[in-house]
Amino acid sequence: MSGHVVRGKVKAATARLDRRAFLALGGGALATALMAAGARKARAEKLYLDGGVAIKGHDPVAYFASGEAVPGDPAITANHDGATYRFASAENRQTFLAEPDRYAPQYGGFCAYAVANGYTAPIDPEAFTVHDGKLYLNFSKGVRSRWERDIPGNITRGDANWPSLSAG
Repeated sequence: MSGHVVRGKVKAATARLDRRAFLALGGGALATALMAAGARKARAEKLYLDGGVAIKGHDPVAYFASGEAVPGDPAITANHDGATYRFASAENRQTFLAEPDRYAPQYGGFCAYAVANGYTAPIDPEAFTVHDGKLYLNFSKGVRSRWERDIPGNITRGDANWPSLSAG
């Protein structure tokens, strides 16, 4: 009798595992579908903005001036190309306004590595590279490490991909 109960428990446990595996696979498929839908939505946007604010509120000039990601002050802003940029100082704001295209991030502020690989992704303002006088942002510091393995190649691919990705 106890053997039958053990088999029943094993069978029930196996059934639970099968259901969990099925749900995990289904959940994974759902997550993949949702990410793909997000990627398609992102393709329709020309700028990566968080509530209308570029670079998640970080000062674009500070990346060049101090080599650091510096949060901007919500009271010191400028609008450029449909985005609101925040600055740590009025001086940085003036510097930006004199040459906004020099300081604005490449690829509309989307992850440069993603654009190089044919899709768009959000960014972490701390994951950045200034290369040849241009600001490139990445999804994370780990992704930035991949980006840094071939910056010139990634830029070449990103420049080729960006027109179709931003043509929304």
